[in-house]
Amino acid sequence: MKRFHARVAVVKALKDAGLYIETKDNPMLIPLCSKSGDIIEPVLKPQWWVDCKPLADEAIKRTRAGELVIAPKQSEAEWYRWLENIQDWCISRQLWWGHRCPAYFIRIEGKDQDTTDGKNWVVGRNVEEAMERAKKIAGDAKFTLQQDEDVLDTWFSSGLWPFSIMGWPEKTPDFEKFYPSSVLETGWDILFFWVARMVMLGLRLTGEMPFKEVYCHAMIRDAHGRKMSKSLGNVIDPLDVIQGLPLEELHQKLYEGNLDEKEIIKAKAGQKKDFPKGIPQCGTDALRFALCAYSGGGRDINLEILRVEGYRKFCNKIFNATKFAMLKLDGSFVPQPSAKPTGNESLVEKWILHKLNLAADEINRQLTERNFMAATTAAYNFWLYELCDVYIEAMKPMTEPTASVTTRVSAQQTLYTCLDHGLRLLHPFMPFVTEELWQRLPRRPNDSTPSIMVSAYPVFDEQFAFSDDEKQFDLVFNVIRTSRSLAASYNLQSDIRIFVHVRTDIEAALLSSQIPTIVSLTKGCKTIEVVRELGGIPAGCGSTSLTHTVAVHVLVRVSPTFGPLAEQFILLAYRSRTRLQGLVDLDVEISKCDKKLDLAKLNLEKVSKIESQADYEDTIPAKR
Repeated sequence: MKRFHARVAVVKALKDAGLYIETKDNPMLIPLCSKSGDIIEPVLKPQWWVDCKPLADEAIKRTRAGELVIAPKQSEAEWYRWLENIQDWCISRQLWWGHRCPAYFIRIEGKDQDTTDGKNWVVGRNVEEAMERAKKIAGDAKFTLQQDEDVLDTWFSSGLWPFSIMGWPEKTPDFEKFYPSSVLETGWDILFFWVARMVMLGLRLTGEMPFKEVYCHAMIRDAHGRKMSKSLGNVIDPLDVIQGLPLEELHQKLYEGNLDEKEIIKAKAGQKKDFPKGIPQCGTDALRFALCAYSGGGRDINLEILRVEGYRKFCNKIFNATKFAMLKLDGSFVPQPSAKPTGNESLVEKWILHKLNLAADEINRQLTERNFMAATTAAYNFWLYELCDVYIEAMKPMTEPTASVTTRVSAQQTLYTCLDHGLRLLHPFMPFVTEELWQRLPRRPNDSTPSIMVSAYPVFDEQFAFSDDEKQFDLVFNVIRTSRSLAASYNLQSDIRIFVHVRTDIEAALLSSQIPTIVSLTKGCKTIEVVRELGGIPAGCGSTSLTHTVAVHVLVRVSPTFGPLAEQFILLAYRSRTRLQGLVDLDVEISKCDKKLDLAKLNLEKVSKIESQADYEDTIPAKR
């Protein structure tokens, strides 16, 4: 019976049975067709199904055999869970658009037939194939074929994609050359809906896995971990991050959808809280780098726009560093035919080439393992903390007119190699800024590579391996870091005097040869002296021991003009509580020491309390 007829019949039956009580209106949301205005209701209808069990068993078998790699491991476990518990797949849809089901009903003349019993249906790749099969069923009776109006499930059509676009079922040149493919990158949420269907259909119809590897990326959420929703106002359009958008225009975009006015008010409040000044312009490279840096194998990315903006500043850092470095490569500079070291490199040059080599090795290894977070971290650290913060600063005195020609040329060649290889290492993550800067670099002789995109990607090279030199420079850099730390702790910003007490001849020779580098990398450093005896260190120094043979001392309390009167001067400064130019504030230093002393006393009390417990001795592990 039709719905409205059934409704009347049910009420009448209740009245006849004496069970009818009353009728009340029930407010509800009634779905209406946007075109005809009719009420939309679910209707039971026969569907086309696929028995997926044998397809899934083959997919599991071939995956376990190593024909398909799924990363990360979390997604691999989900892959097996889906396939091992697979059910029949309904592949027919009652939609207007799509691949029409290749199923035909045999309508025999003069015979009343039921389209739902499944007995008078045939399938075929085309009408001719379906007709041949229909003749066997209809016999001598006259008939016509009526194709089902249902279309195939979107995922069924998508499942054919890897080989259908190559001309399958024909053995086209494209199919022979490009199928199967290598890597599929997709979201973990459609691992079953799409990837499993491609694998099952690929194995069934071609006999091969459609690809060798599946990499599942994380899903992007807002900075608070919430799913992006228009009603929350936390939807982030990638184009808005790239180009930037003021808060007012961000509000205006809410009216482009179909949100209720109450939801718009709520969404505006959310946007104002998350983006009080709108979305800043970050650029394509910064967004791309941020998404790679977030990809740590997890299932979610909590995208923080401020972090993307930080990577935009990193792009600016790369641009400015390269621009500055280009000034050091004067018009007469010509790169060497190869990046091979000449043997004239200084210690800091060998150090940066070794760090470049380590970065190339690390990035290649992490890209192979699809660990994009670690790969971007290696590239970021090399550019920011090693090339910009150390080598570019250390090479400044090496490229001054007063430097020797050999020193200057060697420093320039090393800088060029670092820029050239460093931009190539960054290119997969930041294609635009790296291409722009790389095109500005001079080319090595006989190198006609037109674009960084097709240039050789840097890999580990034994000729850049300077492990011993790295260890030596690490000692130099530890002296620099310690000197900076001591100066900062005493708030010394200029005229800093550093004394390095060294007990061994080798370390003394090393540090003495690196004095220009130490001075260059220690801001505000006036002089540095390498001393062998404690008597060479003036009174009033702050000190830190690096090793049992090296200690760093920074003059913080007295001016060298006071000489023997240092102690009287310190006492006078302490009593007068005055801050003199070039000296430390003793009140501040005493306050720091008092805080450290109070903390030490507190820790001592905690330890003493634990040791005073009766069962303390029983908790101590026995000595072997």
